[in-house]
Amino acid sequence: MIYPKIPLAQSIIEICAAKGIQNIIISPGSRNAPLTIGFAQNPNFTCYSIADERCASFFALGIAQQIKKPTAIVCTSGSALLNYYPALAEAFYSQIPLIVISADRPQSKIDIGDGQTIRQENVFLNHSVFNANLTEEASAENDLKINKAIETAILQKGPVHINAPFEEPLYETVSELSVEPKITSLEEVLETKIIENEAEIVSIWNSSKRKLILIGGINDVNSIDQEILDNFAKDPSIVVLTETTSNLHHPSFVSSIDSLITPFDDADFKDLEPEVLITFGGMIVSKRIKAFLRKYKPVHHWHIDTLRAYDTFNALSKHFVMEPNDFFNNLLPKTEFASSDYFSKIDTIYDLRKTKKQEYLSKIGFSDFKVFEKVIGTLPKNSQLQISNSSAIRYAQLIDIDPSIEVFCNRGTSGIDGSTSTAIGAGVASGRETIFITGDISFFYDSNALWNSYIPNNFKIVLINNGGGGIFRILPGHEEKPVFNTYFETSHKLTAEHLAKMYQFNYLTAADLPSLNQNLELFYQSDKPVLLEIFTPTKENDAILKQYFKELI
Repeated sequence: MIYPKIPLAQSIIEICAAKGIQNIIISPGSRNAPLTIGFAQNPNFTCYSIADERCASFFALGIAQQIKKPTAIVCTSGSALLNYYPALAEAFYSQIPLIVISADRPQSKIDIGDGQTIRQENVFLNHSVFNANLTEEASAENDLKINKAIETAILQKGPVHINAPFEEPLYETVSELSVEPKITSLEEVLETKIIENEAEIVSIWNSSKRKLILIGGINDVNSIDQEILDNFAKDPSIVVLTETTSNLHHPSFVSSIDSLITPFDDADFKDLEPEVLITFGGMIVSKRIKAFLRKYKPVHHWHIDTLRAYDTFNALSKHFVMEPNDFFNNLLPKTEFASSDYFSKIDTIYDLRKTKKQEYLSKIGFSDFKVFEKVIGTLPKNSQLQISNSSAIRYAQLIDIDPSIEVFCNRGTSGIDGSTSTAIGAGVASGRETIFITGDISFFYDSNALWNSYIPNNFKIVLINNGGGGIFRILPGHEEKPVFNTYFETSHKLTAEHLAKMYQFNYLTAADLPSLNQNLELFYQSDKPVLLEIFTPTKENDAILKQYFKELI
């Protein structure tokens, strides 16, 4: 074995190995050479080299999203570290464990005018769950900080930062370790999962005739027992609304929230107004359901999560600090179905909406909406669907997706900045055929994601190019003026053809239904990474989408 000569680097690497960290994403640099040498030559680790730190961190996020274990990212000193911030914020709000290990100059070299020196300590303080600022020499205190950082990432499902100062020389190696770092045991307190004030909760549940269950993004598709979902479906006083990223399915659930509620008037909203709102899962995509629940507030809002509860609707009354599966397995055997027409009313409306949707989709022309219907309808069973933010995830929420397909989207901060990189990391980690649907602005913004030597042959990109940020045409306040086109929509005439060729992707294109149908077949037959660029009409897209909601009534 070859080890870096610097003892602090040895300690970091040995503790990571002892804690079971396996995936290390390294961005090349000089100051982090001791870490790179140690990680890359240790068989306990699978190392990836990705030059762009922002892409590297989102790639790591995608891996951690799939394996549900911490992934480490390693960078040199200076501005390199700051490029991790968008992915760190996403990990913080999506509860995904990431370990940032940054090389630094010794403190005596900070703020004296040397290149690539910045104030690195605590730089992620607002969006991290632990920060380990190490001193230059290996020590028991440093060992404890490193252990604590990794353990916190695991227990709190979030990003941590380990900042390690190294003095030159940086590239020297040795054949034997000079340290025996202290390895602490992970102290996970296993508490009996009980519902506080259970009698009161059961009483409220049993007496409530309108219980609304709203489920956000869930990364672990097996986290909820099927018996619980079946119980929801049988209870006439329960309506279940699921987001596409919830990955939970039942014929009785409302899987397209906006299709249901967008045409509602005040009387309809009063019929949907819940007495009890139960939420679990990640951030909610639908702006309409958030607006509805902020106006028609439930008497009780219970959120179930082991770590946090956001008061999204300004009505939060209880946070149950437990897994949703444990909560319902405890609660449901003690409850009874309430006599109610809550579900039947909403179900009747939703059945009508589904019929109207199919009628509308059958008659519209080539557009973003039509493309999403066609692409999602052809997705292979048991594949993985990754979706970029902005309009892409919103269109996907309107289309039924086969239950065998797992769906993911960076909804922690809802940024467009690293969607492609995340999708590639997820494809690498899962090994499954991964289809990534993205809009043009998000794709071009993260085009360095393709500067990656690890893209699987079964990774496929559907790029919907409508010439700009189409979501801004849907939002209120849109006017067809130069200032809008330039500063909001970001109009452009770019195509991904040459990017695809540069990065050795197969490239296909479509601009109408016949070419889309033909090239979708070739798309799925590709034996190497492939990009299908679909050009849709910029000005027609928003009109077609807005008309859809009008025709649902």
